[in-house]
Amino acid sequence: MDPVSAFDEPLKKLLGGATAKVMADHLDLHTVGDLLHHYPRRYEERGRLTALTDLPLDEHVTVVAQVADARIMMFNNGRGKRLEVTLTDGSGRLQLVFFGHGVHKPHKELLPGRRAMFAGKVSVFNRKMQLAHPTYQLLDADSIDGAEATEAVDAFAGRLLPIYPACKQLDSWRIAKAVDTVLPSAREAVDPLPPSLREGRGFTPLPEALLKVHRPQTKADIAQARDRLKWDEAFVLQVALARRRYADTQLPAVARRPGPGGLLDAFDAKLPFTLTEGQRKVSKEIFDDLATEHPMHRLLQGEVGSGKTMVALRAMLGVVDAGGQAAMLAPTEVLAQQHHRSITEMMGELAEGGMLGGAEQGTKVVLLTGSMGVAARRQALLDLVTGEAGIVIGTHALIEDKVQFHDLGLVVVDEQHRFGVEQRDALRSKENSQGEKRPPHLLVMTATPIPRTVAMTVFGDLETSVLDQLPAGRSPIASHVVPAKDKPHFLSRAWERVREEVESGHQAYVVCPRIGDDAEDEAAGRKAKKAPEDDGEKRPPLAVLEIAEQLTKGPLSGLRIEVLHGRMNPDDKDDVMRRFAAGQVDVLVATTVIEVGVNVPNATAMVIMDADRFGVSQLHQLRGRVGRGSAPGLCLLVSEAHEASPARARLSAVAATLDGFELSRIDLEQRREGDVLGQAQSGVRSSLRMLTVIDDEEVIAAAREEAVAVVAADPELEHLPELRIALDALLDKEREQYLDKG
Repeated sequence: MDPVSAFDEPLKKLLGGATAKVMADHLDLHTVGDLLHHYPRRYEERGRLTALTDLPLDEHVTVVAQVADARIMMFNNGRGKRLEVTLTDGSGRLQLVFFGHGVHKPHKELLPGRRAMFAGKVSVFNRKMQLAHPTYQLLDADSIDGAEATEAVDAFAGRLLPIYPACKQLDSWRIAKAVDTVLPSAREAVDPLPPSLREGRGFTPLPEALLKVHRPQTKADIAQARDRLKWDEAFVLQVALARRRYADTQLPAVARRPGPGGLLDAFDAKLPFTLTEGQRKVSKEIFDDLATEHPMHRLLQGEVGSGKTMVALRAMLGVVDAGGQAAMLAPTEVLAQQHHRSITEMMGELAEGGMLGGAEQGTKVVLLTGSMGVAARRQALLDLVTGEAGIVIGTHALIEDKVQFHDLGLVVVDEQHRFGVEQRDALRSKENSQGEKRPPHLLVMTATPIPRTVAMTVFGDLETSVLDQLPAGRSPIASHVVPAKDKPHFLSRAWERVREEVESGHQAYVVCPRIGDDAEDEAAGRKAKKAPEDDGEKRPPLAVLEIAEQLTKGPLSGLRIEVLHGRMNPDDKDDVMRRFAAGQVDVLVATTVIEVGVNVPNATAMVIMDADRFGVSQLHQLRGRVGRGSAPGLCLLVSEAHEASPARARLSAVAATLDGFELSRIDLEQRREGDVLGQAQSGVRSSLRMLTVIDDEEVIAAAREEAVAVVAADPELEHLPELRIALDALLDKEREQYLDKG
């Protein structure tokens, strides 16, 4: 059989339609190759019991344990019955519960002393951990009859039991059986590592590594297999990124060196403060890049409020001094307008080039968004094509075909995770007014701090600069978790605190996960079905419109309350933000539209409702909106999540530190099954199965070095056909483009 086609074989052929459908729908596994790369999460030893004391709440788990006792309980005056089974592992206990007609079989089989594998979702009932209606497989030879007993003993006796990432519809052991069916195809695996690299590092051959990871005889087998498979993932990924970087270095670009006595010098001279050491260092890295004749590709990451916009603005002014234009892309209209306002304020008369009262060396700073009026839009487009406007700030509207620049020298992208590589390429391929294509330099800014290895993996085609120093005058932010369900009086106190802040002349944000209008109800219904199934999670997430109404009538009555969300008319949004910034609104109830870039120094308090529904970095971003002035900030994380749940642990971590880099590590460690690329490449299947970007720093760094060397020697991989096949399999063309979607 052709080696490529063995891995491309649809699972339906080998496993049957029903199993293949569950694997496709719930585990995103479609081919033999997908299943062979669906590695065990961990291994249980036949003779050892699973620790029941540290099971994660709300997660689907597989445990091996012993039945301590089992009893039938009656309820509803004898009309209903349930079977309660207690499992033990010597260190802790876990309750199983079966209801109705489902009690007969387990009642006969789960006798005290029996051993079995159990799979189900961990929940809490009466303050005890339990699995409701778990599936199970008996492991004792005498508890199964005949041929099945022999098979079970063969499969499990003295062996390491692979525990696979599973789902409610398909248990770990059923996945193991399916793997047995496709395992012979592992011998056909095409080895992507160049022979010199494989031999130099003493790696196990790939077919052997796949057999050992799924059916290890010893712990050494597992270690060997994992080392090899991690390397494959890291290496193939880094080769894709190295090829992209190599292709970028082959592009020509115009060097942009600002001359003395221009716009940048005039701007620096009127700054009312000195730049931080970090801002100076990062600015030097950027100006060095701008002076070269191939395009800069740099990622500028910095804490919320570390002054990234100032660094980006100085780079834009330098490019204008050198005769080019600079464009800043923002993810939303609200943010584009905010940037336009703050940049024109920072520049003063320097932003009024060609206007009465404008500075002699000034330039025009124009705004371009989708919702602008026809006349204003026409004027902005004209200013761009003539070169009258040195700086343009806008949304995706900037990338449209109709938008033509006189000489675009620098593109600044704010909040990279909202922009795809397709948009970057669209800007890159724009012609200037002379009909030439000259790729601009590129600076990408993100306020989500990213650990070094993640930056190497997710943004592997960008050089990285880090701003980790906060400018003087930023105030500390106190953060607290408010357990609304366990302690309702804490929530009442939260609203009192908001009122106190307003009474002392400050303003507050209240953030909700949902808008709460008709267009959203259907989507919310779908999401609620997927929510973790404990009592607090059955309701849909709290909504802006409902909470605003409750606060107006209840705890915050008498205060000036307004709402802000993404589906409002752009003019209305801008009007609300303007009035909030001007202090005419006390409390802004909003969705995450305020997550980035909104700068209101007088806002000191933020209450985040259903905070457990947000990710760690998103909470950190939101919190960065308060404490931007001289008064200290307060952030209250309201949650109904159970005290022992991973969600609450996440919130406590956010409350405990203001260090974004520390939080991003915590975020990654807590994602368990998911991996960074899976999160980063929305809509694109992640290629990482074995590698964890947070733990495998050395592997990633070494793989990157090897990848750079391989690509430098053979950019098209002409002499490495197996590596080309692996690249195509892991990263078909579309996915390679997505790699740095970030």
